[in-house]
Amino acid sequence: MRQFDRRLAYHFDWLLVALTLAVASVGIVTIYSATVTSEKGSFATNPLVIRQALYDGIGLAGMVAAVFFDYRRLERYAYLIFAFALVMLVLVPVMGSVGGGARRWINLGVVSVQPSEMIKVGLVVALARYFHRARGTGDLRLRDVAPAFVMLAIPAALILAQPDLGTVGVVTAVFFSILFFAGLRLRSFLLLAIVGGAAVPLLWGHLKPYQQQRVLTFLSPEMDPLGAGYHVIQSKIAIGSGMFWGKGYLHGTQNKLNFLPEQHTDFIFSVFAEEWGYIGALVLIVLYAALVLRGLQISYRAKDRFGSLLAFGIVAIIFWQVVINVGMTSGVLPVVGIPLPFVSYGGSSITSMMIALGLVINVNMRRFTF
Repeated sequence: MRQFDRRLAYHFDWLLVALTLAVASVGIVTIYSATVTSEKGSFATNPLVIRQALYDGIGLAGMVAAVFFDYRRLERYAYLIFAFALVMLVLVPVMGSVGGGARRWINLGVVSVQPSEMIKVGLVVALARYFHRARGTGDLRLRDVAPAFVMLAIPAALILAQPDLGTVGVVTAVFFSILFFAGLRLRSFLLLAIVGGAAVPLLWGHLKPYQQQRVLTFLSPEMDPLGAGYHVIQSKIAIGSGMFWGKGYLHGTQNKLNFLPEQHTDFIFSVFAEEWGYIGALVLIVLYAALVLRGLQISYRAKDRFGSLLAFGIVAIIFWQVVINVGMTSGVLPVVGIPLPFVSYGGSSITSMMIALGLVINVNMRRFTF
C-alpha cells in the first residue's frame, strides 16, 4: 500500500497546479486594479480581492481533495452528479436571486452559487460515462449519440430560460468537442452542421430583444455607439490603447475612468490588456495554452477511455471560455456573459473549475497504477 501511495504522490502534476496558480494570481492582481478606488488602497482592505483570494483557496483545497479518490468511481455516480446539477438548475427560477437583469444564482446565506457553472462539469462527467460505454471508438453514428443530445438539450433549455446565452454557447461547444473526440463520423458532423445552419432563423426568433441587439451590434458596433455598441467599442479602445507594452499597472485610463462595463468580471481581459499591452496579453494567452495542452496530453495518455474523455471535456470547458471571453472583449465575437477562467471575479466559476482540474490531475496520477 505504501508503494502505491508513493507512486501517486510522485506523479502528482505540479505543472498543472503551477499554471493554474499563475493564471489565478493574474486574476487577483487585475481585480485589484479594476476595483481600487484610491491610490492609497491596499490588497488587504479590498473586499473583492479578499473574496477572490478566499475563492482561490477554497478551489485549491477542492483541487487537492479531488485527487484523493480513484476517478473511476465517478463513472458509477456520473448520472447522479448530472442529475444533482440539473436539480440545482431547476431551483434557480424558484429560489434564485436576480443580478444584472438575470436570475442565475441561488443564495445559500453565506455564499451564492451559480448552478450553470456546476452543470458544465456535471455534463462532462455524464458524457464521459456515456461515450465510454458507447459502441466502437471512431465509428459513432447519429443514432448512437441521440441520448447524449438529450443530456445537452435539458440543461441548455434551463440555462437559456435564465437567460444566459453565453453559458449555453459554452456547453454546446464543449458537447460537440466531446462528440468529435469520442468518434462521431465526419459525415454525421457535416449533417449536423447543415441542420444547425437551417435552424439559425428559428433560434433567432426565440432570442430576447437585447440578445438580438447584441448580435447585430457585433456585426456593426457603430450602429449604436452610445447604446448596445458602447461596451464593445470601449473594450476595443482599452485593448488597443495598451499597444505593445501597456500603460502600466494601475494606469489604465479606460478602466480608471469607468468606461469599461463589468470590468472585474466579464471585461477583465480588457483591463489587463490595457495595462500590460500586447506582451502581457500574449503571456496570459500562452499560460492558458500551456494549461490546455498539458490537459490534452493527460487526456491522450489516460489509461482508460473514461479518464481520457473526462480530462478532455474539462480542458474543453477552459478552452472555449477563454476563446469566447477574449473574442467578445476584442470584438471578434458577440458580447455574452462569460467569465475568463481563474481571472474574472466569481466564486462558483473558480471553485468548480479548480475542482475539475483536480480530476484531470487524478487521471494523470492513476495512469501508472494497476
